[in-house]
This record gives sequence, C-alpha cells and structure tokens, in this order.
Amino acid sequence: NKMNKAHSQSVAVDSKTVEKLTHVSGEQWIKEGLAIIIVGASGDLAKKKTYPSLLSLFTGNLLPSNVVIYGYARSKITNDQLRAKLRPYLDGKAKSDVIEDFLSRCYYQAGDCYGDLVSWSSLNDSITQYEQDLKDTKGIDRSNRLFYFAIPPNVFAETGGAIKFTCMSPNGFSRMIVEKPFGRDLESCKDILQRLGQHFDEQSLYRIDHYLGKELVQNLMVMRFSNLWMENIWNRNCVQCIMLTFKEPFGTEGRGGYFDQYGIIRDIIQNHLLQVMCLLCMECPNKLDGPGSGEKIRNEKVRLLEAMPPVTIDEVFLGQYEGYTDDETITNKDSNCPTFAIIRCFINNPRWAGVPIIFKAGKALNERKAEMRVQFKPAPAAETLF
Repeated sequence: NKMNKAHSQSVAVDSKTVEKLTHVSGEQWIKEGLAIIIVGASGDLAKKKTYPSLLSLFTGNLLPSNVVIYGYARSKITNDQLRAKLRPYLDGKAKSDVIEDFLSRCYYQAGDCYGDLVSWSSLNDSITQYEQDLKDTKGIDRSNRLFYFAIPPNVFAETGGAIKFTCMSPNGFSRMIVEKPFGRDLESCKDILQRLGQHFDEQSLYRIDHYLGKELVQNLMVMRFSNLWMENIWNRNCVQCIMLTFKEPFGTEGRGGYFDQYGIIRDIIQNHLLQVMCLLCMECPNKLDGPGSGEKIRNEKVRLLEAMPPVTIDEVFLGQYEGYTDDETITNKDSNCPTFAIIRCFINNPRWAGVPIIFKAGKALNERKAEMRVQFKPAPAAETLF
C-alpha cells in the first residue's frame, strides 16, 4: 500500500531536520504558504474543536511547515491571552514542545464586529507581511488563505463581504469553510447562501458538518458497501427500527445566548444526526472515492431525504432541563427553547418503508453518548426458543 509506505518513511531535509512523508507531501499547496483564519476564535467551538483539530493536523505534518493561524473575534484579547485560553484544550493532545510550537504560530485580531473593514484591513496587513517574509527568506512566491467561520449564521454574509473587500489572497487561493447551522429555516438558509454566493464562487465555498469527521462516521460507507452480507440484512425485512442518540451530561455552560436562538433540534438533530442517518440509510453511490465522488454521495443523500415525509407534531417530544434559564447569557428567562427532543421519521422507499427512524438528543442528561443503533427484528420463534 503506497500510502502506508509513505507514512512509514522519512526524509532528511538537512542535518538537523527530519520530516515525515505523508499522503499530502507531493501536493503543491503543502509547499506554499498558508494562513488559516479562524473567525470567531474566542468562541466555544473554536477552542474545543477547531484549534485542537488544527493541532492534530500540525502534529501529523498535514499542514505546510510555515503555516500560521490568525484568530478574529470581537473579544478584546492579546496574542498571549488567546494562547493561554487555548492551552488547557490542547494539553495532552501532543508533546509539550509541539504544542508550544503550534501556539507560537497562533495570533489574534480583535474587531468591533464581524464586518469591521478597518480590523479586517489590519489583519490583511499582518498576513501580507507574513507572506512577504516567506518570499524574502524562503523564496515562496505563492501563499494561500483559508477562512473558517466558527460564528453564528446571521453574521456569515457580513463577514464574507468584509473578507472579499479587504483580505483575499493576491496570488493564491482564498477558501471559506462555513460551519453549521446554515440559518434557522429554509428561507434564511437560502438568503445566507445567496449573499455568500455574491462574493465567492462555488469552488471557494465549503459547507461542512464536523460530525462527518468522526472516525466511525467516516468508516460507515466502507462498512456498509464493502460487506456483501450486510446488504442482505440492511432493509425493512430485517430491521425493526433505527435510533440515533446524542446525549451530553452538561448544559449550555455559557453558550446559552447562541443555543437559545436555535435549540436542540437545529443544533444537533437537523444536521449532525441527520447526516449520520443519510450515510446509514442511503443507497450505494456509483462512486465513493476520487474526483466527483462528493457529488455522487451528496446526490444519494438528497434522494433519501426527498423520500422522507414531513414530520408531524404527533411524532415529536420536547423538553427543557431544570435550571436552563439560569445561564447568564440567556436574556429571555421565560424561554421555552427545547434542550431535549425525540423525533420519529420514516423513509418511504423500497428499502426502508415502515421502519421508524428515531432521533434523540439532549443536554444535561445522565451520560455522554453518541450512538447509532440498528435494532433487528427477532428471529422466528425467538420467544419460544429463548
């Protein structure tokens, strides 16, 4: 296997440096400059998910050796304060010297709002200086910029506009990674995407759901479509129901201001669990790897979703944990925002007709759990035999 061989090799760059070869070592962008800009860098998602994920890539030599990471948010903090805030979430995830090297590449730019042109221009000056230093010291002429939106969807458009006017790469790619949720409903989603589309073409926009990066989720398609025996039992004849569960043993913990605008359905079920359900239940695409496979997979997801009838109120159970509005960031103390939900759906196609698909998600529950459960029908005469 060429990839495994590449991971096991190393190459001497000079007398003091040894770099591991990886599956991206031969790609052009890894040899160019890269500035990653985390928009919303002082928020919960950034410190818990985004920066630790970037550390993992950095540790695995999956980022350019000259990469720098800029944070942008409204909080008035310094570079050192950002690093101190991130350090507890990085400790133990790599060797201490690697963590310190990573943090030394992390910088911060504060802005009055996400569309603050003056602050974005200041950030652009910093990145341009970094790119010029690369050119002067290492002869790297091309530098790329990657913008990650860890912010509420209502500020996507103004952020994208500010970036377009002030902070695009002059000689490399500029790509926008947009994290869920994409608005509150279909109309707001269409509005956000239309406004982003005014500034960026489709090749520059990446809409993501970080749940799809989980190892088990990534293995789902291999498990399903490479095992002949599974195809014979993966249908309404053998499956009694499918349950997808997400449970957290803590509440909003300072995220109440954001959470109260969306609730558990928009925060977890409509994106994370629905994406997992699609991979679990969709038909096999005619291509799973290589160029064009992404669209093939997406098309099968869409076919599945189109076969689902609208959910009725009789198929929904909602709840809110006691003390939810004690969170200081929740301004509406009479909020009825759901922190717990169970939803039953059906898929009207030949494979799954009549099989209940049950989503269950909640905060401040008795345990942490993220589970896919496929409940098979009992064997004939099972009650008698056992």
